[in-house]
Formats: sequence, structure tokens, C-alpha cells
Amino acid sequence: MINIASLHAKVASPFKAAYVAAKHSVLGLTKVLALEVAEHNITSNAICPAYARTPLVEKQIDEQAQLHGISRDEVVRKIMLEPAAIRRLLEPEEVAALAVYLCSNQAAGITGAAIDIDLGWTAR
Repeated sequence: MINIASLHAKVASPFKAAYVAAKHSVLGLTKVLALEVAEHNITSNAICPAYARTPLVEKQIDEQAQLHGISRDEVVRKIMLEPAAIRRLLEPEEVAALAVYLCSNQAAGITGAAIDIDLGWTAR
């Protein structure tokens, strides 16, 4: 099992209380499932990505630009990427590649983990 959480499963951002709470619960579910299904050789992990270039994020960029009266580029740079060490959006294929790896035999010993692909957000 692979749950897609978020970097917000590990860190908080202002004005995202419901989202952060929901993503924290995904990590709890991931760990419980890891314990419950391990005897059946099933693993349960969570992927915790930073902002990825998806239709949802593109919509958020537009909304934030309008709300703050700034350009889309400024939203990405000042709001979404400021806490990151690597200042860019993830591509969906990067998250998919991690999911494929977690489904492989090479990852059979990984369970109950929350794996960051967060461009360095949680390195602080």
C-alpha cells in the first residue's frame, strides 16, 4: 500500500489546519496498516512530496496570485518554495518513480515509513 501524504504530514504551514491535520492522520494510518498487514507480506508506506506541478497546485497558484495581488512566479517563489532547499516544483513523474520503487522487490523491507520527496523542506 502506498499513501500519498504531503510534506504537510510532517510540517505545518499557516492557514492549513484542516489539510495538515488530515495529512498527519495519513501517516498514522500508514503505520497502523504496516503493523496489521505485515504477516501477509504487504507493506504500507507514505510518500510525502512537496508541491508538485499538478492541476490542483496550478489552481492554487492562480488563487494565491489573485488573493495577494502578485504574479504567479512570485507565488511559487515566495509562498510555495521559500522554505525549500531546492527551489522548484516537483514533477509528478518524480513522485511516481518513488511509488514504483516502493512497489518493487527491492523495497520489500520498507514498511511503516514516511518517505520525503520534499525538495529539502524538512531538512531544517
